[in-house]
Amino acid sequence: MAEKLMSERLREYLNGLVPPRPPEMKVMEAHARETDFPIIGPACGYLCYQIARMIRAKRIFELGSGFGYSTAWFARAVKENGGGEVHHVVWDEGLSRQARNHLRKMGLEDVVRYHVSEAIWKLRETPGPFDLIFNDIDKTGYPESLAVIREKLKTGGVLIMDNMLWSGRVFDDKDRDPETEAIRESTRLMVEDPAWLTTVIPIRDGLMVAYKS
Repeated sequence: MAEKLMSERLREYLNGLVPPRPPEMKVMEAHARETDFPIIGPACGYLCYQIARMIRAKRIFELGSGFGYSTAWFARAVKENGGGEVHHVVWDEGLSRQARNHLRKMGLEDVVRYHVSEAIWKLRETPGPFDLIFNDIDKTGYPESLAVIREKLKTGGVLIMDNMLWSGRVFDDKDRDPETEAIRESTRLMVEDPAWLTTVIPIRDGLMVAYKS
């Protein structure tokens, strides 16, 4: 109980440090709470935005974009970096429509490219290189995605992967669920590959941030 309370307080504290954001982003956050839809949340979103600004990203590809919450953070960064493109990719046409509506209201539609497609296949067929790739697809697809990401990400580019702590299930040796095992395998592959400088940041459900050297 104490650990759960600490986790909730930490989340509230970190979210409270995020600067004011557009009203439409708060609408998206409220929708996620009401529908129990998994989004990266304010603190992780702001970190993604910060990284994109720091590396002056102009070309970003998202594998798994939901209804556009993470896209909004990346699109804001790209626009402030002078323009470019953020590729929003989802399987579901309804989620794509929601994203278009939210991002249009924020004046970000000019830098977003929408795709209704399987994410790894779309990345494979989209010309690179990209400055930043964000990975939040079904977790069993994480290991397979790494080779394509490495091919499409520029040298000096950044990969961000969500859910790398998987609600603590990665710590449980008895948990052999395919999604848990896929996250463990992806983590092992990344940290053992000398081409990547990789850190897992224990914020929300764990963000992996990796620099392609």
